[in-house]
Amino acid sequence: MSKRVILIANQDHPDVLDQLADFRQWLAERAQIVAEFEGQSDAPVVDDGLKADMAVVLGGDGTILSQARRLVNTGIPILGVNFGHLGFLADFDLAGIKRQARHIFGDNGLLVRECIMIEARVFRYDGEQNPNSPVFHQVALNDCVITSGPPFRMIELQLELDGQPTPPVQGDGLILCTPAGSTGYSVSAGGPILSPDLDCLAITPIAAHSLAFRPIVVSPACPVAVTVLRANPGTTLVMDGQCSQELKAGDRIVMGKYCRKVPLVINPAGNYWRTLIRKMHWGATPKGI
Repeated sequence: MSKRVILIANQDHPDVLDQLADFRQWLAERAQIVAEFEGQSDAPVVDDGLKADMAVVLGGDGTILSQARRLVNTGIPILGVNFGHLGFLADFDLAGIKRQARHIFGDNGLLVRECIMIEARVFRYDGEQNPNSPVFHQVALNDCVITSGPPFRMIELQLELDGQPTPPVQGDGLILCTPAGSTGYSVSAGGPILSPDLDCLAITPIAAHSLAFRPIVVSPACPVAVTVLRANPGTTLVMDGQCSQELKAGDRIVMGKYCRKVPLVINPAGNYWRTLIRKMHWGATPKGI
């Protein structure tokens, strides 16, 4: 019996648009396409009767991130086909999915990695909002970033771990990331690279005005909360670089592991650490030395 597949294509990407018709025909010869969605949207799937064995997503890492939010509550595995620049989340390119077609669309089960996601809520205590009702609620596969924003003066954040206040963080902000997101913004800010099979979260300060405030790795069961003590007019919470909420002094952001994981299909011919070396140039010496 053919596998049931949802085809999701980011048609804003020129290369996807060029290849879509041929790929659709190739896919239809190997699987049953039960639905087709635009990859430019992350609107939740509302058809409760939709059954699929996987979603094949054509695009870059940004498309994978938006479709993870879209599909996480369905439990449908996501197979990413990279058409972007880096493509760290997508384990396949166009040639790779064709090479592995027998494994992917055959009778064997899919090789998947269950990735944790972050849930964030923003509570506002300004006398106008219900303090028990969040003004913002979203999930993210990669990271939640509290960024200082314009006019880019230092902000101050009170971090709490498991209900215990830590020393305030003064600087340009804070990143909470998953293992999948640890190779993104967090690693650029000096955070650790987390093995993708770990069940944990990392907290990385952004340009902290202290030599002693280091990145922290916590259990996903550890409640993480941040109260904004001092903000700029442009201070913002950004989820996966795509969803955002402006923040004010006094706002409280409550973050933690989401109740559902998103399964990403893994290339059986791939290896995470080899990909890290090839795409992130792990350990490479600067050119010209």
